[in-house]
Amino acid sequence: MDITTQHVEAPPPAPQPTDAEQKRAARGATRPGDRIFLGLSRGSGIFLLVIMAAIAVFLTYRASLAISKDDGNFLTTFEWNTNLNPPVFGIAVLAFGTVVSSIIAMVIAVPIAVAIALFLTHYAPRKLSGLIAYVIDLLAAVPSIVYGLWGALILVPHMTGLFGWLDEYLGWTGVFSWDGGAPRSMLTVGVLLAIMILPIITNVSREVFRQVPQMHEEAALALGATRWEVIRIAVIPFGRSGVISASMLGLGRALGETMAVATVLSPTFDIQASLLDPGGGTFAQNIASKFGEATTQGRDALIASGLVLFVITLLVNGAARAIIARRKEYSGANA
Repeated sequence: MDITTQHVEAPPPAPQPTDAEQKRAARGATRPGDRIFLGLSRGSGIFLLVIMAAIAVFLTYRASLAISKDDGNFLTTFEWNTNLNPPVFGIAVLAFGTVVSSIIAMVIAVPIAVAIALFLTHYAPRKLSGLIAYVIDLLAAVPSIVYGLWGALILVPHMTGLFGWLDEYLGWTGVFSWDGGAPRSMLTVGVLLAIMILPIITNVSREVFRQVPQMHEEAALALGATRWEVIRIAVIPFGRSGVISASMLGLGRALGETMAVATVLSPTFDIQASLLDPGGGTFAQNIASKFGEATTQGRDALIASGLVLFVITLLVNGAARAIIARRKEYSGANA
């Protein structure tokens, strides 16, 4: 019997996309809706850059008018008197107060916020976690003026005990010495700012810790790790960049907080060696308290101080982005 061999022809090759089709696919906008959305999102980003540039130009122009008339050194003068002719003003006290109060707030708020976030995501029962998270969300929605009134009426009177304890045991350092005056000082401002930024850092950190891949935690548990060891070797490294981002959000609010600081602080244009003595000031507080009664020259001077705060905020955010970029191996996008 003859066996005939049948030759099966190979299917024709699939048509290759044209160069134009490849370019459209690479851009990810092959449909009208995609192209419209791409244009809107790109335009929004460009519009945001234009707004930032316009703010920077406005602040720089008005600041240059004020600094050109300043009879003192804008960076080192311990005085703010814009009604003189020529005016004398400087930001040394404001820069010191802004940085110190923000550092105090971050030192207090960040560890507590991270601990609360870890408790809500890895320790607390679901019902309790939901209740606490709801309360934290409510705290984030409280206006700053309400925090300021609470700080002036409740926090300040109850800080005397803490100030007395610090003076008794740490007064020898000079940083925590207290002469018995009203506790309207940088430490009180830092505590109030810590309470205000705590919900922001907690909420963002909680969401970051929830994104930790379950397999990472299960692998650590399978190797015999305790719950704390799982958090230390799997959860915290994964969420480190997110915690840094949350901290920078909180720091941004602490740097620019106005009414709460103005309500609690007794401002003076001098730098106190002790954090417990009244005095000092911040950029935002000084602008809020002096803008209403300032002349055109005085407003230009306040705008100049606002420019410095604007630059400090940009530098802080840039540093945060650099830190996160160095830790990108722990980001959720690369998990």
